[in-house]
Amino acid sequence: MVFKCQEDSFLKQFRTTVVSCDYATLEWPGEDNSTEPRKLRGFNVICENTILFPEGGGQPCDYGTINGHPVRSVQRKGNTAVHFVESPNSFEEGAEVQQHLDWGRRLDHMQQHSGQHLITALFDREFKYDTTSWSLDSSVSHIQLSTPHLISRESLDLIERQANDLIRDGRPVSVLLVDPEVAQEFQDARAPRGLPKDHEGLARVVRIEGIESNMCCGTHVTNLSQLQCIKLLYAEKVKANVLVYFVVGERALRKLGEVFAREQQLTVALKGGPQQHLELVQKLHQNIKSTRKAFQQLLKDFANAEAERLENLPKAARPKYFALHRRDGIEVDFINTFLRNAPEEIFYFLTVSECVASGSAAKGHMVLRGQPSLVEQFGPQFMDLLEGKGNGKENNYQGKITNLAKLQDCNALLEAHFKPKKTNPDLAAAS
Repeated sequence: MVFKCQEDSFLKQFRTTVVSCDYATLEWPGEDNSTEPRKLRGFNVICENTILFPEGGGQPCDYGTINGHPVRSVQRKGNTAVHFVESPNSFEEGAEVQQHLDWGRRLDHMQQHSGQHLITALFDREFKYDTTSWSLDSSVSHIQLSTPHLISRESLDLIERQANDLIRDGRPVSVLLVDPEVAQEFQDARAPRGLPKDHEGLARVVRIEGIESNMCCGTHVTNLSQLQCIKLLYAEKVKANVLVYFVVGERALRKLGEVFAREQQLTVALKGGPQQHLELVQKLHQNIKSTRKAFQQLLKDFANAEAERLENLPKAARPKYFALHRRDGIEVDFINTFLRNAPEEIFYFLTVSECVASGSAAKGHMVLRGQPSLVEQFGPQFMDLLEGKGNGKENNYQGKITNLAKLQDCNALLEAHFKPKKTNPDLAAAS
């Protein structure tokens, strides 16, 4: 069946009749898949016809309303379209209802889908690259080309210029209905996905005048001028294929606005105009590297100084255990430098972590060194408290930690263990 949305992609409202209505629920991720899915309650409604496109051919479904109630999903089932309508009340079979289309979403999908057909045809014409799949995402779309060779910026610019030339020419886009059984009518039509197994009736062929014909179930513009413009963003190699990312029409304008806003923010942050941004960022990066190198040296100097301070203490004055916790970043070199120079007989509990407030969850590294029996006792215990994973061998135990909130609890356990035991004076006298 050819739905009303496929007959006239520009029809924004439509009256039709309810064929069936069944209670249903839907896990809905939001209009742009950016929110936590929530369970919706409503009804699966099938109408005699629909202007709301059911998901298929790489194109997401339309949104809209039926009698003012939001349609959150449209799925094709055989030759019918199943609308999930978020509504507290059911719809009576045989009742006449009014469908309204979310036109902004439809126009966006038409621009991206027709733009994909055009880009695919031009890559095939210029380089003989087949498009094996495509994805219409919420902000940027891409096609997958069957080639092991990464596409250069020059080749992308060539296809982009040709596409925009054809848009300015205003080439007509038409839809033909053909019999799948008549091979002659398909001789110039590509069908990379093939027809669905449950397809019934005539097949749709979308034809861009003088460019290509392609079997497709999606909604499309009627003239390339309605695409406004095409921008090929970049290409990346994925295994034996290449993905080409693009935006069409309103998305290109939004992308330009986003880039310009970001450019203005960078101008303020870097205190220099757009032509200087790269140079200023590179200089900032170099300064950070130099500062980081100097900071690492200071940490090593501090580690050596702490170890030397312990080493210089008389043996009788040295502590039984020593705890040191740094929140200057996860730099295990600090611990290693300290332990290389620290006295052997002391039990050490050392951590380094991200720069966060005390007691907050943070990633870090922990090392215990000392008497093997104590290392074996406290290592796993501390790892549980600090929500980490580690392992030990003889007098050393270390591992990654993820939560510093229980750091003081670890210190308290050590203090309780090493604190001198009080002697009962009565027992001492009796002995």
